[in-house]
Amino acid sequence: MAIRVLPPEVAGKIAAGEVVERPASVVKELLENSLDAGATDIRVEIREGGRRLIRVTDNGSGIPAEEAPLAFARHATSKLADVSDLARIGTLGFRGEALASIAAVSQVTLLTRPREQNLGQLLRLDGGQLSRQEGHGCPAGTIVTIEHLFQNVPARLKFLRQPRTEAGHVHTIIAHYALAYPGVRTSLTIDGRQAFQSSGGGNLYDALIAVYGLEVAEQMLEVVTTESPEVAGTSAGADTPSVTGYTGIPSLHRANRRYITLFVNRRWIQDRSLSYAVAQAYHTLLPVGRHPVAVVMLEMDPAEVDVNVHPTKREVKFRDGRTVFSSVQRAVRHALIERGSVSSPHGAPRTWPTPHWERRQSLVAAGQGEQVDAQMAMELYRTGDKAGTPGEQFGLSAIDSPQPVGPVRLPLLRSIGQVGQTYVVAEGPQGMYLIDQHAAHERVLYEQLMGEVKQEVVKSQTLLEPMTLDLDPLLAGILAEHLDRLNHAGFELEPFGGTSYLMRAVPSILVVPDVRAAVLDILEMMRQGDDPLASQAEEQLVSAVCKRAAIKAGQTLSHEEMQQLVRQLEQCEAPRTCPHGRPTILHFSVEHLEKAFGRR
Repeated sequence: MAIRVLPPEVAGKIAAGEVVERPASVVKELLENSLDAGATDIRVEIREGGRRLIRVTDNGSGIPAEEAPLAFARHATSKLADVSDLARIGTLGFRGEALASIAAVSQVTLLTRPREQNLGQLLRLDGGQLSRQEGHGCPAGTIVTIEHLFQNVPARLKFLRQPRTEAGHVHTIIAHYALAYPGVRTSLTIDGRQAFQSSGGGNLYDALIAVYGLEVAEQMLEVVTTESPEVAGTSAGADTPSVTGYTGIPSLHRANRRYITLFVNRRWIQDRSLSYAVAQAYHTLLPVGRHPVAVVMLEMDPAEVDVNVHPTKREVKFRDGRTVFSSVQRAVRHALIERGSVSSPHGAPRTWPTPHWERRQSLVAAGQGEQVDAQMAMELYRTGDKAGTPGEQFGLSAIDSPQPVGPVRLPLLRSIGQVGQTYVVAEGPQGMYLIDQHAAHERVLYEQLMGEVKQEVVKSQTLLEPMTLDLDPLLAGILAEHLDRLNHAGFELEPFGGTSYLMRAVPSILVVPDVRAAVLDILEMMRQGDDPLASQAEEQLVSAVCKRAAIKAGQTLSHEEMQQLVRQLEQCEAPRTCPHGRPTILHFSVEHLEKAFGRR
């Protein structure tokens, strides 16, 4: 095929695909334009998850009448003058691609007026082409209305989720910029109902309450930079960033890093290194597999950070990443160590739970017996698996590589003991077997629950009192999308207004100390597509429930419990892997053991 220049409309749609991924992408770009325009009041309205309508209204500087049509030209911007400006970008937007990309895949109406002009301008664009322009009376500021998003790109429409889920993504964007700009009054209306509003009072703590609720905000500690460049290990003239924000007490944790929110010069970013810096500050303070809740704000010289890395502007590069990493880690750690004992903003004393290793020792010292200790262990170690395979973790690499058992039914096994509170040691006809207790129990529960689902006889456990689940909008959208499947799998959930749900019952297999946390983890697994190999959404849901309900690594089992687990695994149709594909059991033959001990 001959090389040729693409028509402008085709090139425009291709470029739009880099900037406009979903309705939330449109809201992000328009919101950033409003903030760059100095707006102090921004109202966002969406319908049908943003497919039908997105409207952003602000009281910013507006666009002069003579420049309004140019705003939709590609690479037209008021934020850069020459190439040298790229070295010190101080605005959220700068590429001049957003409005052109949005207009290429939707119908756009722009109504804008600067304060110094008496008459505003109304522009109408369809598929990127200007179809109407006229003078129009309006208040100072800008109103951008997007209708029928992706109407001319049907392939993109197929990848959008349900309206509630898409609305959840929009809500997430609004909430994060409400944190970045607490002095800006921000509101979100979804299908005619107000879903979010920040006060705009300028206090970050007030914004935290608006985003996370008072219960979570009261468990947050203020983060401030407290050290000089010399203390941080940098040279005297180095530009050390200012680090502020809030971070949760150790008992406030989540199943993934999504709740670590990072801003650089009030730009919301994603950075694995800085997320790790926050997590490292909690070293030895969090259970295995859990992650903190934190809002970290960095202020630094724009010349020290490159934001021109990715079309969505969510990724950045630091000139001195090591200094930034150290500053974040030290500031968060200082908040945890030095501020953990001070009172909350409302006067309530901060209290941390005693670390799990000290709690276990105190139980034993108090002589409360093995039964109480096992119950405490169940509560304390109900989080994810320990890293590493059995061979790597316990120094068995000298033995020839063990082979997973299967694919047929297991032989009759006799449990002997437990290693590292994680692996059950069993003896069989052909040698020694190591069983991952979490993976094995997950397989047992999965086959049990899948059998009940297929027979439509799922056993449920009614809660003593109905439990209210106040979810963030993204998880509320996931729950709404899968509500029927969840109820079919043994839950009893019903809408309770806004993003809240009422839970009356759970599957009988979900016997955990903290049901609320278990449900949140299950929704997070579903949001991430935790089991991409599941052929049906129902299998993915059942797999998520079983993963959360299964006994965990680090949980002490009695001999009877170990033997019962082995018997249940023997009866499974596919006993050698968990529902996610990890091995449940490894086999060390007598020949391998004899070779390792020099007997042959």
